[in-house]
Amino acid sequence: MVDYPLDTVKVLLQTQCTLSGPFTKNSLGSNSQSKSIKHTKIKQQPIYRGAVHCLTHTIKTNGFLSLYKGLTAPLLGSMAENAVLFLSYGEVKRLLGEKPGEKELTIFELACSGAVAGGIASFFLNPFEVIKVQMQVMNSTNAVRQYNGVLDCVVQTIKKDGVVKGLYRGQTSILLREIPGNFFWYGVYELVCSSQIPVGGTKRDLGISTHLLGGASAGVAYWTAFYPADTVGSQIRANPLYANLSFRHVFLDILRAESWKGLYRGWGITVLRAAPSHALIFAMYEKTIGLFRRFDPHVEDTIDKRSGSISHSS
Repeated sequence: MVDYPLDTVKVLLQTQCTLSGPFTKNSLGSNSQSKSIKHTKIKQQPIYRGAVHCLTHTIKTNGFLSLYKGLTAPLLGSMAENAVLFLSYGEVKRLLGEKPGEKELTIFELACSGAVAGGIASFFLNPFEVIKVQMQVMNSTNAVRQYNGVLDCVVQTIKKDGVVKGLYRGQTSILLREIPGNFFWYGVYELVCSSQIPVGGTKRDLGISTHLLGGASAGVAYWTAFYPADTVGSQIRANPLYANLSFRHVFLDILRAESWKGLYRGWGITVLRAAPSHALIFAMYEKTIGLFRRFDPHVEDTIDKRSGSISHSS
C-alpha cells in the first residue's frame, strides 16, 4: 500500500501519450474506433516531463488520495496471484524431480519453475490489472471520470465488453511480462545467494545483507526482463483505440511513434520502487524460515517466497 502511488505514476507515464479525445465510457473498448487506428495518423504528445512532474501534477490536480484509485483491485489480485504461484511453483518443482534433502534443483530449473508458475498465475491476475489500470488513468489530464469505484468499473466493463474481451483485455501482454519476469525473479535471487555461500557452507550460512541484495536484484530483474510488455498492456487496458488490437500491433505502433523510449516510460520509477520492496520480501521470508528452524531443525523450505508478499504488479 505504501508504494502504490508509484505504480499509479508508472501507469500514467506509460499511457500519457494519448490519442485524440478523452477516455469516455462510450469510447472505451469500441471496436470501430479500435480498428480505425490502423488507418489514422497518430499524434502523440507527452503530458508529463517525468516521474516527479507526474506525481506532483496528479496531487495538485486531483489530490493525494487520487494516487490510490483502484487499490482494492491489486490487493485482491495479489492474494489470488500469490495463492496460485504458491501452488504452481511447488508443483512444477515436484514434477521436475525435486526432493527436499535428497535432490535439489539447479538454478536454471528453479527459474523455469518460476516462469511456468508466472504464466499460470497471469490468468488469475489479468482481470485485476484491467480494473486497476482503468481506475488509475482517471487521473490523466485527458481523462474524464468514468467510474464511481472498483465495483462500478467491474460491472460496466463486463456489461459493455463481456468477461473475456473486458476482463481479459491484454492477456498476451501479461503473459509476456510474467513468464520471463518470474524466470529472472527466482533465478537471479538464487544466483546471488549461491555466489555468496562460503566454501564448505550452505545457504543457511548467509546473512541478511545477502538476502537484501538478492531480493533487490531480483526485483530489478523482474521488471527489466521485458518491461515493454507491461507498457503495451497498460495501453491496451486504458486506451480505447487499442482495446481490441493485438499485442504486436500496439507494440509496433508505440515503437514507431515514440521509439524505445515510449516502451520504457516509467521503468526508472518502477525499478526504484521494486528494489527496496523485493529486498524486504526476501529478507523477511528468510528470517521467517530461520525462526521456524529454531523450533524444528528439519523444517523444509516448502513455503514459496511469494506467499503473503507484495506482488510484482501491486
